[in-house]
Amino acid sequence: MIEAYEEQEALDAYSRSVTSVADRLAPSVANLRVTRRTRRGAIPAGAGSGVVLTPDGFMLTSAHVVAGEGSGGRASFVDGRELRFAVVGADPFSDLAVLRADEGELTAAELGDAERLRVGQLVVAMGNPNGFAGSVTAGVVSALGRSLPARSGRNARIIDNVIQTDAALNPGNSGGALADGRGRVVGVNTAVAGVGLGLAVPINAATRRIVGALMTEGRVRRAYLGIAGGPRPLPPRARTQLGGEMRTAVEVVSVVEGSPAARAGLRPEDLIVAVAGEPTPRVDDVQRLMVADLIGAATEVTLVRDGEVMKLELVPEEMR
Repeated sequence: MIEAYEEQEALDAYSRSVTSVADRLAPSVANLRVTRRTRRGAIPAGAGSGVVLTPDGFMLTSAHVVAGEGSGGRASFVDGRELRFAVVGADPFSDLAVLRADEGELTAAELGDAERLRVGQLVVAMGNPNGFAGSVTAGVVSALGRSLPARSGRNARIIDNVIQTDAALNPGNSGGALADGRGRVVGVNTAVAGVGLGLAVPINAATRRIVGALMTEGRVRRAYLGIAGGPRPLPPRARTQLGGEMRTAVEVVSVVEGSPAARAGLRPEDLIVAVAGEPTPRVDDVQRLMVADLIGAATEVTLVRDGEVMKLELVPEEMR
């Protein structure tokens, strides 16, 4: 009897946590019906979810939900309101987009910090899977630090530190909230990778900067080198020259003709160990450093070529 009572208490505590998060988040999660302007007028272009950022109408969603020029649509809320929205800006390389509703007095969600998440921690997903508004699922953080490929035109990047969860996600959940046990949004649901395997873009310092740029400028500016690369262990001699701490570097697999890297003299098989003084043991580290501040600025690249450490200077361009 005691064990049954304790089990019931644990289930009740779990239920209270989930219902508390659902009650807190429900007014801040919108059901998005996306349309696209054409010569024949507005046509349906998909559906998804959004999270209210500010009371005056800014909302956050996934870029792929509102992809395409001339996108807009309607956002419906649990209180029965249905508001028009326009796309302020979208960034396919982070799969984040900012929208603006045509009316204020919305209930803003509280943003958390995904850097504080731990594997096994309770998370709650809220969105509109298959058009069922206000749906709630719960699970745990299955893994942290996953990577998700993203592409825009011919350019490709990796979304870093993606959250993996077993909270059930379905089409229509994209752009919805992934929240911790206190109802703080720690991720934006972005992909269904399989049964019991959902992925969310984390809310952290990097994505907050992206959201800020989308709200103020409508786009995110990134620097461009013009290389394709992959991880490779450093040769023992180069490791010794560099102090023995770095174990891996980014091998240049190919160099785009006419790019900043080509003009600076980078070659295939060069091993990039630092950019602007920052170590680059992984491709993700190079991508992370490609911020707007580097565009047009002389930037030092430390590399290993034929076993010797050397430095080159290049001037990154803006990624188009």
